Amino acid sequence: MTAGTSSERVELAELVGALSHALDITEGQPAGHGVRCCWIGMHLGRALGFDEATLGDLYYALLLKDVGCSSNAARICQLYLADDLNFKRDHKRLDDALPQILRFVLSHTGMKAGLAERFRTILHIAMHGGEVVSELIETRCTRGAEIVRQMHFSKAVAGAILDLDEHWNGRGHPLGKVGEAISPLARIALLAQVVDVFFMTGGREAALAEVSARSGVWFDPAYVACFARVSADPSFWAGLAAPDIDAHVVALEPRKRAIAVGEDYLDDIAAAFARVIDAKSPYTSGHSNRVALFADLIAEQLGLPPERRRRLRRAALLHDIGKLGVSNQVLDKPGKLDDEEWKQMRRHPVIGERILSRIGAFAELAQIALSHHERLDGRGYPHGLRDEQIGLDSRIVTTADIFDALTAERPYRAAMLVSKAFAVMDGDAGTAIDPDCLLALKRAMSAAETAAA
Repeated sequence: MTAGTSSERVELAELVGALSHALDITEGQPAGHGVRCCWIGMHLGRALGFDEATLGDLYYALLLKDVGCSSNAARICQLYLADDLNFKRDHKRLDDALPQILRFVLSHTGMKAGLAERFRTILHIAMHGGEVVSELIETRCTRGAEIVRQMHFSKAVAGAILDLDEHWNGRGHPLGKVGEAISPLARIALLAQVVDVFFMTGGREAALAEVSARSGVWFDPAYVACFARVSADPSFWAGLAAPDIDAHVVALEPRKRAIAVGEDYLDDIAAAFARVIDAKSPYTSGHSNRVALFADLIAEQLGLPPERRRRLRRAALLHDIGKLGVSNQVLDKPGKLDDEEWKQMRRHPVIGERILSRIGAFAELAQIALSHHERLDGRGYPHGLRDEQIGLDSRIVTTADIFDALTAERPYRAAMLVSKAFAVMDGDAGTAIDPDCLLALKRAMSAAETAAA
């Protein structure tokens, strides 16, 4: 683990643990799923006698096991004509039993589609189901491994995420690894995931029964036997259900000390999670990075100091983190959203604020995420703020966000030329868009064109 220099010390465990709540949302899991998996997996790793270095890798593999999951959300909607959040939530309860898989496919595929379209979709899945699952898992695992390496974690952590869906009997995905060939960290992470899913829906006995039933099939039998010993301690289950489990999991970090997370590393964390956010939809690829660029250009023209510009870039990278909690059936809909869909969409700033406010190092960015869809005339959302109630940093991100939305392709229209986008934005100056921010963006774009000529 490397980090830039900083005068303040930030708990890396607290930072990553808080960000894991964003991953829970995109997987449709109850809040705290990743943290609870960390509690389960770390108890198992210690009982298995892992050394401190391996436990350190295990700790972050557990918290970040779902970091690549947003990358297959759009494909799930496309392949199954389904709400990706509900689909993923329920898929985690499946085992390898064919009748259960068939019931799942029939109950989750094309429920809002026409009969003919639903029939064709189910037929395609029946004929190519194995290929479909492998594709979805490979995309998720490969992207997740790339992102944790961008966050400076070890090859062992990346390997655990690559192997997360491999099964002890060789019938997992994407490579069909068998037994000891599977990363031991991944073996623990998958077991921990199943324990939490069934504990949250059926309690302790349901979790124990499911783990036992999958011994030698999904799970290493030695790990199952060890978990049986761990789970015999009532304090294990009490801790798993504790309302302050986040703090207890921070204390489980093997080094038990605050790791100095410098400004450069905070930038890398924000950039990595921007990839998670933008992977949610094919129409938002690169969106967060472009908004960060446009926001920085505006800030430069307005004469903001370097440190404020740096924080603003992070805010721009993370402004849409709440969209991880919105179904791709809404995000990628080519037509007009209905009232219920708009309700979902308008929740994403609130979700984003809730996630970022948990993180000390990013708490100051939470207000920007919350207010980037507010308007000067009070007709924005989620709180209808107006004029001076909206801070300058939020106004800058709003301007950058609107400009990128207009100049990038969207499911409901083609990308606009810059000149046309500015003409549209001129019509909203003083109502939706801060005129000074818009003028600064125009100056920046003009200067860029001149320099490129």
